[in-house]
Amino acid sequence: MNKAETLEIKKQFTPDKCTIDHICGCYVDHEKNKRLTFRKAFGQIPEEEMYKYLDIFQHTLAGTFGKNLISLEFPLDQEQPGGTQDFLLTLRNSRLEDDELLEEFYDKIIANYVNGENYYIIVVHAVYDIPGITRDGIEMEDASEKIYDYMLCSICPVKLSKAGLGYNESKNVIEDRFRDWIVEGPTKGFLFPAFIERDMDIHNMLYFTKKPDDLQPEFVEAMFGGRAPISAPEQKDLFDAVVQNTIGDDADYDIMRNIHDNLNDMIENHEGDPEPLELTKKDVKQLLMDSGVAQERLDYFDENYEKCGGEETDSFLASNIANTKKFDIETPDVVIKVNPDRTDLVESRIVDGRQCLVIAVDDHIEVNGINVRTFMNK
Repeated sequence: MNKAETLEIKKQFTPDKCTIDHICGCYVDHEKNKRLTFRKAFGQIPEEEMYKYLDIFQHTLAGTFGKNLISLEFPLDQEQPGGTQDFLLTLRNSRLEDDELLEEFYDKIIANYVNGENYYIIVVHAVYDIPGITRDGIEMEDASEKIYDYMLCSICPVKLSKAGLGYNESKNVIEDRFRDWIVEGPTKGFLFPAFIERDMDIHNMLYFTKKPDDLQPEFVEAMFGGRAPISAPEQKDLFDAVVQNTIGDDADYDIMRNIHDNLNDMIENHEGDPEPLELTKKDVKQLLMDSGVAQERLDYFDENYEKCGGEETDSFLASNIANTKKFDIETPDVVIKVNPDRTDLVESRIVDGRQCLVIAVDDHIEVNGINVRTFMNK
């Protein structure tokens, strides 16, 4: 799935477009005990509660692709009877009206989800009539030919509200505030089946994690089958290791600046693409070559790539390995923060036999918040 497809489904989680028919829930305590389960028609929920549920569902489809939202394709063996895809498809087809299936679903999550606190599992079923679209991108509500029959699961922490003082209106006093259990925004979730090319795709699903570094591979593998993807932080660490080991002692400021600039240029050139930019092993090698890495060092690239564990991933998401928001230069005693779009202002030069970083200053210099003179205005 891509950003546009996800946004189209998120729009369904509004009061005027909502097509959810059933909602089910399971409240689990920190000892993995089911304290509450329920199943009801979504239309029976009071309006104020409905708004809060819709907000949770929207946040389950929020974030950056490759970091918070990860597309997963089911292995073929998981589409056979008894497989993870087969189970989810059976649950979806039941429209969440089979209590035995729901209990099995809850038990599977509880057994594999790592969480030491209370949490709330929410799962909903909905059917979206996919409207046709004109060549100008205008939706034709009365020209629906396909349906998207899906379910969405959200897992939300449930935490005790903070202690404090509050105003008791009935008694007209300030007193110790009543503490209750609050359902917070989702930390995990998934959408099944996937919505790809504006159509239902039962061979794929979309996984959500609030924290990219908390992917929980064991949970992914248990719930959806197959090997879990490498998380965004792990991709960054792997890429850095491949670059460091390939360049070796030949690493210098200019090469690293070129890698930064070239990678960000690639991302900018693909900004309008519906799919996020991915770099294969071949692309990474070409990036290093274009950035000035010597051929004799590139001869070690394949060996270093495999040694660092790069064979575990077919490609890197460019957004996971690039620093588009910062460019930092650090020494043991000095940290220089550079606008990532103006790396050209910093150069590496040999001055009096020592390697130095030279920073071009055309406007003004600020020291601890105070403007100071530059050479040009002396």
